[in-house]
Amino acid sequence: MSLFEKKAGGEKPATEEKKLTMQQALISDLRDVLFVLAIFMVVYMLLFRVVVVVGPSMYDTLVDGDRLVLLSNVVYNDPKQGDIIVASKESFGGECIVKRVIATEGQTVDIDFSTGTVYVDGIALEELYISSQTTRPEGMLFPLTVEEDHVFVLGDNRNDSKDSRDPSIGLVDEREILGKVIFLLSPGDHMGTVERDFSRIGWVD
Repeated sequence: MSLFEKKAGGEKPATEEKKLTMQQALISDLRDVLFVLAIFMVVYMLLFRVVVVVGPSMYDTLVDGDRLVLLSNVVYNDPKQGDIIVASKESFGGECIVKRVIATEGQTVDIDFSTGTVYVDGIALEELYISSQTTRPEGMLFPLTVEEDHVFVLGDNRNDSKDSRDPSIGLVDEREILGKVIFLLSPGDHMGTVERDFSRIGWVD
């Protein structure tokens, strides 16, 4: 077969074949990247949530306007004393509340409102995170033993927090917990009263 016959047969030049191969590889790589991104987004939506702090109840651990990352209740289902959690309370109009877990099921909470001291199972808590003492009763009767599958929560800003001291909130059912606060994504300005402190970005204790 002559060279002319080979060309007339419609064989593609090598440069064109190379271009097609590169396009196919690029499409394949792009498909793989999109697949990985889709998996990442699904995992992220299942494992994490982003919420914004509203109000002063956790000041100054958290301030109004802080944007937080939660470890979702899909994997977070064993709250511990000291955890900062977000819950959606029916009795609170379904709104989200951000509080600190003070006691878990079976533990007994007592509060001496004259000294502002919180006791769990008879032991006074060393609460370095609070911005004010616990001197406001709010209506719940103490001592109080936490029911099964519930937690007792308080805000770190004790004199400006509606929490488990208030019968309208009371104990929080673990099924109402949306997740545990793990990371501060962006700082708030506490209703315009403080400057945004970007050094606060990071893991939340």
